[in-house]
Amino acid sequence: MNPVAEEIESYIGSSSMSGKDFLEHYGIRRRSGRYPWGSGKDPYQSGRDFLGRVEEMRKSGFTYTDENGKKWTGDPAIAKSLGYSTTDFRTVYAIAKDERRSDMVATARRLKEKEGMNNSEIGRKMGINESSVRSLLDPNSESKMKQARETAKFLKEQVDKKKMVDVGAGVERDLNISKEKLDQALFMLQAEGGYEVFGNRFPQATNRNQMTTQRVLCVPGTTHSDIYNFDKIQTVKDYISRDDGQTFEKKFHYPESLDSKRLAIRYKEDGGINKDGVVELRRNVPDLSLGESRYSQVRIMVDGKKYIKGMAVYKDDSNFPPGVDVIFNTNKSKSVPKLEVLKDIKKDPDNPFGSLIKDADQGGQYWYTDKKGNRKLGLINKRSDEGDWGDWKDALPSQFLSKQSKAMAEKQLGIAKADKQAEFDSIMALTNPTVKKYYLHKFAEDCDSAAVHLKGASLPGQKYHVILPVTSMSEKEVYAPGYPDGSKLALIRYPHGGTFEIPICTVNNKNKEAISMIGKTSQDAIGINSKVADRLSGADFDGDTVMCIPTHDRGGKVKITSTHPLKGLEGFDPKMSYGGEKKVDANGKEHWYRNGSEYKLMKKTDTEMGKISNLITDMTLLGASEDKLARAVRHSMVVIDAEKHHLDYKQSEKDNNIAALKVEYQGKSTGGASTIISRAKGEVKVDKRQGTPKYNIKGKEWYDPSRPEGALIYKKADDATYTTHKLNKKTGEMEEVTVVRKTNSTKMAETDDAYTLVSQYRHPMEGVYADYANSMKHLANQARIEETKAGKIAYNKEAKRKYQTEVDSLTKKLEIAQSNVVKERAAQRMTYAAVQKKQNAVKEAGEVMKAKDVKKASQQALTRYREEVGSVSRRDRNIVITDNEWKAIQAGAISENILNKILNNCDPDSLRQKAMPKESKELNEAKQLRIKAMSASYTISQIADKLGISTSTVSKYLKGAN
Repeated sequence: MNPVAEEIESYIGSSSMSGKDFLEHYGIRRRSGRYPWGSGKDPYQSGRDFLGRVEEMRKSGFTYTDENGKKWTGDPAIAKSLGYSTTDFRTVYAIAKDERRSDMVATARRLKEKEGMNNSEIGRKMGINESSVRSLLDPNSESKMKQARETAKFLKEQVDKKKMVDVGAGVERDLNISKEKLDQALFMLQAEGGYEVFGNRFPQATNRNQMTTQRVLCVPGTTHSDIYNFDKIQTVKDYISRDDGQTFEKKFHYPESLDSKRLAIRYKEDGGINKDGVVELRRNVPDLSLGESRYSQVRIMVDGKKYIKGMAVYKDDSNFPPGVDVIFNTNKSKSVPKLEVLKDIKKDPDNPFGSLIKDADQGGQYWYTDKKGNRKLGLINKRSDEGDWGDWKDALPSQFLSKQSKAMAEKQLGIAKADKQAEFDSIMALTNPTVKKYYLHKFAEDCDSAAVHLKGASLPGQKYHVILPVTSMSEKEVYAPGYPDGSKLALIRYPHGGTFEIPICTVNNKNKEAISMIGKTSQDAIGINSKVADRLSGADFDGDTVMCIPTHDRGGKVKITSTHPLKGLEGFDPKMSYGGEKKVDANGKEHWYRNGSEYKLMKKTDTEMGKISNLITDMTLLGASEDKLARAVRHSMVVIDAEKHHLDYKQSEKDNNIAALKVEYQGKSTGGASTIISRAKGEVKVDKRQGTPKYNIKGKEWYDPSRPEGALIYKKADDATYTTHKLNKKTGEMEEVTVVRKTNSTKMAETDDAYTLVSQYRHPMEGVYADYANSMKHLANQARIEETKAGKIAYNKEAKRKYQTEVDSLTKKLEIAQSNVVKERAAQRMTYAAVQKKQNAVKEAGEVMKAKDVKKASQQALTRYREEVGSVSRRDRNIVITDNEWKAIQAGAISENILNKILNNCDPDSLRQKAMPKESKELNEAKQLRIKAMSASYTISQIADKLGISTSTVSKYLKGAN
């Protein structure tokens, strides 16, 4: 038994947890601590009981020197000498105080009830004053004192029934007790000799880099490994629904199915190739409604076993044969049977399409009333809707910007750097030290991320759009109602091969076909000819998006480099060149053949696409010829469609001699990123780490002079290395080997100097990106240094009294925000368990669940379980700080600990509006530099719009006025 448990048991005695003695106290205990109760003038101060010993040590100014020679003073010294952590010491001390007070209460009551003494007589007998006696006899006082015992009793009942119970952060709020009382109760349960409290961490369902920490109370006999059975862990409160079990309705309903008689296929020969992926719907059909949208990315089940995937739009009745309400456009030939054109549904009752569908309250599914008055589920299941594509980030990815001119890269990375410097200066101007530390910490994390991802600032008017086919449009035109008629747009699709994949089209917003389908007010869809889509690395119209950048404007600010299509790509169709024939054996297993030979199908599109994309990036930077680039791009076109269309990608790799290109431009036949652009996000294995990283600050015991000040210092995990036995194949004997556990990081995150990732060729563009990455690293380190200097706001009791109303309001808001913690953890745990179960089922079937399928399954499960346990979205529980509440914060009416919790649960826009200093009439130096940097790409009016200032102010600073 651990020393803490031994100490607790000495208070509780040897009574069984099943008996009443543990939870109910009778009379005076004969022991408290490891020694008998004292006697004499000051029995509880004698030093012979635990509290007495602690209090004597405090009086004597006790110090303690540990095994490392470090000297401790105060309570930490006492804790160390007794073998406790400071946290465990506080818990044991609090329990001991309650036990002592319990004995004193029992004594006072016995003297009152059995001896008939009054309060004065009891006080003299016990050596305490009369007011203390009244306090001991107060029922409310006793109730508080017994809270830990009552909590232990409650938890025992729960865990005996449920076997494993979540007792992590936030549970104390459900029980309406303090965290200290919960900790005391858990120690009591452990001290009984059988109950266990274990902790672990597991990845969040939709962000694998973020971990959820849990603490679990378990029945006797449970091992630490048992808590990895996430689906077995239950909560203290059994959640049924958001209205406490009165009603419950799942957001996702298993789809209704379209009768294939109502479906027609428009094949390649009939023009389907020009609209590949488009789903045309007859107007005004109740079960095929897009609601108020003109276009949506949808899934439609057919005959209960197939489904349609594509962009749905309305068409007039004249387009449809009698009895047909849906036409699906495909690039497949008429030789393919009707239903074979469609996709097979997945054997998953929660996700038959293998794709996340929008929630019902967001229009993902809908109900309608048929002619007989029956309520029925519609056939449309929306993946995305009109307006959803406008939320994409507007930064410039390195795979595009690095293939443009060096001057453009310098401009856009310079703007990104100026933006960050201006943000840093704004944070440094904050007067509240706690708020300043909060923003500095987040700023440093953002800069670290910026160094890895190497994204430049967006260009004026840049935005992502979903593409739809307009057959009557010229291949030199684009229908884009968000841009001026006659202007020019550069279109870029990702993954991006090079400047030869960038069509520049003239905006024509007068096309009648486009107006009818997309409308005049759409902000997130554009119409193009299918030949333009082909140039966009073979895009189709089932929901593909492109980035649009206004270019060659009259001001001459933005010139996008666009080169002619590669000759080696003319007429190349990856499906025709590397498609195969499916054959099914006697056991029902599929086999694919091409030219009489069987080939293996691709299973890791993301991995293979990453490899060829990195190769193309490195080849472009290092000046590869057009014919060599064409070889790599052809292979990338095969790779991107290989899994979806069952292509023979290995033969493509041989035909295009990709191994030789890897040797020439990456140094070895197996490839591997060679330039900083492709290396930055490259995965690297590092020793397993634990805890929160420390900041490399001079004077700290962990300071590393070889690292920049402010850099992150990680602690190697205690369990990073372990020994095991492995068979030596040469000797045939088992040998003991040491194994090091590893974790994933990126090459850029693990270097202090981005120039270590630059290739041996040191291309000038690499220098531009290395300088930018180093500037981000420097800003991150600077922010961390300033964070350590910020200090903290002094807590002011007078201010609390003055702003008591505001303090109470903020406290209530925080309680509401934090009340979701337990539910969210339950939803995350249930999701993790469900996805694990699904992965194991796939593994048992002899397959591996792909990363993108895991992500989809996680998102859908998390949505379902959040609904089930009543977890509220972050947006709905965010704290919005009022003006008076902000005054209370600034005055010190809120302690730093509580303020940090409020900040972490705050509405970001509201907080920034309150916290950031108001702009003065004169712009600071960082803002002036930002204007100068932006002037390389933006016009004066565009700069003014982006910064929220007047054009005259922009002109003033561009002219050098002070």
